[in-house]
Amino acid sequence: MIQYDQPVYRPPSEADSLIIQAVIGCPHNRCNFCDMYKGKRFFPKSQEDIYADLMAARQICGDGERTIFLADGNAIVLPAQRLAGICEKARELFPKLQRITTYGSAKFVVKKTPEELKLLAESGLTRIHMGLESGDTQTLLNINKGATPDTFIKAGRMVLDAGIELSLYVMIGVAGMQRWQEHAVESARIISEISPTFVRLRTFVPRENTVLFDEWKAGKLTLPDPWEALAETRLFIENIETNTILFSDHRTNFIDISGALPEQKDEMIERIDQAAAWPRNQFRPDTAELVNWGL
Repeated sequence: MIQYDQPVYRPPSEADSLIIQAVIGCPHNRCNFCDMYKGKRFFPKSQEDIYADLMAARQICGDGERTIFLADGNAIVLPAQRLAGICEKARELFPKLQRITTYGSAKFVVKKTPEELKLLAESGLTRIHMGLESGDTQTLLNINKGATPDTFIKAGRMVLDAGIELSLYVMIGVAGMQRWQEHAVESARIISEISPTFVRLRTFVPRENTVLFDEWKAGKLTLPDPWEALAETRLFIENIETNTILFSDHRTNFIDISGALPEQKDEMIERIDQAAAWPRNQFRPDTAELVNWGL
């Protein structure tokens, strides 16, 4: 049996992936919007236990798995040789594997050497999911992300230079209406500097027992309504000047805006402009009604 330390989280795009916990919890675990790992003490699982989970998965699922996500938060912190061994074991047990992915925060990615990241790529690590959330320096400080815009640029380029795909996440509304323009423009600038493989949008929804939830309840953080969120998204997309693929694959978003940039930029902006004329009932419920929705 695969041993899981609940709860287990994964990105929406990993919905069909086999999840193997390589670490428990998150080594940063101080983001002001996140409560995912607050009930866990961070520690790396032993290599023996990880291999045992992989072998149990092989017995349960057969050898046909095509994607594996290495949980929990930031398995990238494992020593490169250990993580490479996990990827190699996974490929040995699941010969049809097409993708091995994990979370990788910028503050931990930059601690790897270029050679270590190349080793991970050669061992089968295909994609790193990295939460940028915002490119605005003040917003990054407000959410206690633990990295600066320059750290994200360095980390993102290191990942791509190693031959690993980068899926970068931006959170609409996390700066509130107080800094939405700075947040949109600076996030687009960081995206343009990195040229990630994918950009994925989610819209901030407060979660209880977090700093941003308390700020929102105290009136210090004003969250956008649907039309304000659309305006922020429009400004963000307008200012992206690089080749990437943008997905809006999260239930928190007011509408789905997806496409290849820059080829489909005009189409995406046109869709936003059309949605700006929609009545309120054509959007998802108000953010206040969705407190504690998944990140």
